[in-house]
Amino acid sequence: MKISQISFTINDIKILKRLSAIYEYTENAKTKGMNRLVLINIEHIYKYFNGEPLLKDLSFTLNNNETVGLIGKNGCGKSTLLKILMGQEEFDKAPDGKGSVTVSDCAIGYLEQNSGLDSSSTVIDEMNHAFDKLFEVKKRMDELTQCMTSSSGDQLELAAEEYSTLSSYFEAHDGYNTDFKIKLVLNGMGFSDLSYDREISSLSGGERTRLAIAKLLLEQPELLILDEPTNHLDFKTLIWLEDYLKSYRGAIIIVSHDRYFLDKICTRICEIENGQLCSYRGSYSDYVILKEQKNARLLKEYEAQQKEIADLTEYIAKNKVRASSAKMAKSREKMLERIDRIEKPQILDKAPRIKLEYSIEPTKEVVQIVNCPLVVGSGNSKKTLIESLNLCVRRGEHVGIIGENGVGKTSVLKLIQGEIEHASGNIVWGNNVKKAYFDQEHSSLNPHDTAIEAVGKRYPKMSDNEIRRALASVLFHGEDVFKPIAVLSGGERAKLSFAIMALQKANLLILDEPTNHIDLATKEVLEQSLEEYTGTMILVSHDRYLLNKTVSRIVEITPEGVNFYDGGFDLYTQTIAERERHEQERAAELKREKEREEYNLTKQKQYRSKQQRADDAKRRQRIAELERQIESIDEEITMLEEEISQPEVAADFKLMSEKCSRLEQLKTESEQKMSEWAQLEG
Repeated sequence: MKISQISFTINDIKILKRLSAIYEYTENAKTKGMNRLVLINIEHIYKYFNGEPLLKDLSFTLNNNETVGLIGKNGCGKSTLLKILMGQEEFDKAPDGKGSVTVSDCAIGYLEQNSGLDSSSTVIDEMNHAFDKLFEVKKRMDELTQCMTSSSGDQLELAAEEYSTLSSYFEAHDGYNTDFKIKLVLNGMGFSDLSYDREISSLSGGERTRLAIAKLLLEQPELLILDEPTNHLDFKTLIWLEDYLKSYRGAIIIVSHDRYFLDKICTRICEIENGQLCSYRGSYSDYVILKEQKNARLLKEYEAQQKEIADLTEYIAKNKVRASSAKMAKSREKMLERIDRIEKPQILDKAPRIKLEYSIEPTKEVVQIVNCPLVVGSGNSKKTLIESLNLCVRRGEHVGIIGENGVGKTSVLKLIQGEIEHASGNIVWGNNVKKAYFDQEHSSLNPHDTAIEAVGKRYPKMSDNEIRRALASVLFHGEDVFKPIAVLSGGERAKLSFAIMALQKANLLILDEPTNHIDLATKEVLEQSLEEYTGTMILVSHDRYLLNKTVSRIVEITPEGVNFYDGGFDLYTQTIAERERHEQERAAELKREKEREEYNLTKQKQYRSKQQRADDAKRRQRIAELERQIESIDEEITMLEEEISQPEVAADFKLMSEKCSRLEQLKTESEQKMSEWAQLEG
């Protein structure tokens, strides 16, 4: 990585020209670094595979300090575009020879699926590598310090010049706080102090991904490219990463399916669709609105032109053979030929229709779980996940259940439905409750059945045409209805389950990770259906965008217990942040109280004679005097270092020697007084 964000003066750059080649990159970083506006400029590029265009006439510009979310269906060319940007793949030019990719000479951090970490290294060693350049600068500064104490003449002059420049650079890049930065980022990414000495080889794939992100954040490149960074991150880490990236100084390109993540941090959404890239200003939610408006406008323009063409064609056909109107018909023919035909807009693949209704109202309290333990497994593998669960779900509520993997979210759904027994407590159902269960494993579907059989066996009174219409609503057309469930993709099985669920007319929906494996269009249709659904819902999901749009209450399951929060996911995160702030303030206050108590106790236990008090007063007086002297010396040292860096001083050898000698004298005097001050303070 190159070091960037350097703020050298013109005089500093002149001095840098005299330094060794190892530090020449600093001048380039100033002239080519953060002051640039456009980091990436792509114009009219193509990419062909087996003669077919994956990317067609694609253009894209990335400015500094932008955060761009790159989205599109799987296989649309997102990863290919990133590889082109990184120079890992070549692009194809347009038929007329146009096409270019310009990437500024800036520091780039790229997170791929393969983390690229050294497996034999430890966590802390790998993080320290993010500051290799700073450590090189510090090492050189230490060498120059030794050199200046034993040199004179031109050698002393050059050493002083180089030291002044490197010291300014080191401080500007916060070189004295690398340990703090490492701890901040590692803690945020879910690594405790105990993890620092672990070898990379002992980490799981998810832990390596988190560590790779942490290293990139510490390197602080001018351009950060993240490919699916939210995989393997829990809610707490996601929230921390979102806050960190929102204040990141630099440009970011993110490929992600996590719409909540994109919504929180992106300033622009770029979608690759049908080989072309379309840009939308704002967050993901803004993109959804703007995309809908654009599609409506394109369709309206296309339909208006088609009507105009039809009208002209009809007029020509009617009047071409008539002598009285043949001339007008000929004129309309020319008009028709001149029309710049608009292609039929290829609006998103046809989305499924999921209409969720219910036929009967339940009682006010739909289901109550009272003092029920949640125990999973059997025999020696039996494990208690929740000691006592209490939950009341009322009519019309949309309850979202969240928590880390393994805490028992799916098991809670099974407990509610009686699939897991409870040794004590009670589960009370209201009257007229009719439930439908979406199982993320789709275990209720017989793999040997076809799609049409799966519906027909559940609803034997439905005709084949009625079943076909139900299946067509989730995009099973023609021969697709005869596909065995065993060969269906995860997304197709989910859509089939949605069709069955819609036919149940249930007033209670119990959903376990319903957005897994489904495409973006289906997610958005499902979200709208659940948002508009007036019945009762219990939803387990890690999809924060879905939770934020559809739930009215959050139930958080943790190893310590169950917590309840009113509102959607945004309100949940705000409540958590507020609670953590109060806890930190309370902890700080308790610490201060403890320190005051210990101080008062110590004061009470101490017996101090008159002579001791007098000696203590003298000691405090000497400490204050030393602090004033040290401050005065430090001010003179700072002034001398600034003078030494001036070209006119560097050009006067005698004056340079005098100032360097005085500088060393002051540093020695400062160290002596600091030593005395430390002894008195101790």
